[in-house]
Amino acid sequence: MTAQTDTQGSATAVYKVSGMSCGHCEGAVSGEISELPGVSSVKAVASTGEVTVVSAAPLDEEAVRAAVDEAGFELVGKI
Repeated sequence: MTAQTDTQGSATAVYKVSGMSCGHCEGAVSGEISELPGVSSVKAVASTGEVTVVSAAPLDEEAVRAAVDEAGFELVGKI
């Protein structure tokens, strides 16, 4: 699935991340991804493993993978 672009010119992508089990996990993943250039919001949900990212432009998946790895989790891919 490709990123969606809304009317404000931002891109929304949903990623699957494995290993998140609590609020601390959500915060770690959100914190790392939010440091990527252009990211305006990140919402991680441990119970589903889904991370929704809104950014000014579509993100490079390898940059997202590196951020998730830095947080100690594994990026499975886009949903």
